[in-house]
Amino acid sequence: MSVKVLVIGDIVGQPGRDVVVKKLAGLIRDLGVDFVVANGENAASGSGIMPAHVKELTEAGVDVITTGDHIWKRAQVTEFLSGNVPLLRPANYPPDAAGRGAAVFTAKSGLRVGVLNLAGRVYMMAPADCPFRAADAAMKKMADQAQVVIVDMHAEATSEKVAMGWYLDGRATAVIGTHTHIPTADERILPGGTAYITDVGMTGPYQSVIGRETKKVLNKFITGMYSRFDVASGDVRLCGALVEADPEIGKALSIERITVRAGG
Repeated sequence: MSVKVLVIGDIVGQPGRDVVVKKLAGLIRDLGVDFVVANGENAASGSGIMPAHVKELTEAGVDVITTGDHIWKRAQVTEFLSGNVPLLRPANYPPDAAGRGAAVFTAKSGLRVGVLNLAGRVYMMAPADCPFRAADAAMKKMADQAQVVIVDMHAEATSEKVAMGWYLDGRATAVIGTHTHIPTADERILPGGTAYITDVGMTGPYQSVIGRETKKVLNKFITGMYSRFDVASGDVRLCGALVEADPEIGKALSIERITVRAGG
């Protein structure tokens, strides 16, 4: 019997959180989803995440929340990460950083899902150790514990994400790219059985510049002057990828892009 894992792209601000709360339960029911992973590093007004947002998203049906370079933007999250919570930070951050970057979770069905959160280094501002070495270490630890392994590769450079897909082909069930907020159309199953997509896009307002109000972003581009980038509100969508896998061998059977409009 196959299993289905839904991976949701970067949740941006309240519009992103609201569409997850509104639409996720229906998606889980209609698509027969067994487990949900969502990137929540932009959940707090577009930058960072708060403990209250973790509660809100998990109550809506998200099983595990991954993050990225904005994980430390909210001071409250540091202490929160020290607990046994369904929130990950990149595994290739320094070992003394709060929290964990990989863990095995048990779905309601009993399915054991390993989730690995990685951050890219190319064009990224936050310092990070080698994601490839971190991936090796995490995959080794989860090998005998998880039936399927989902990797969130949170990175700017498409080449770095593609490289990670090939590096983990045959070892991870899926390598899903996040961070750039723009969905890509390259979803596929690699030769070793790993589902891959460079970016699943953001869950938030698409009448925007990657989630922010267009006028303020344009003003910054045109004048070079500082402008507060507030989260936009128009054309809100939930974007992600649905991965179907064989839990007996941990290989992906299919990957499908998912887009649901808040008003649809």
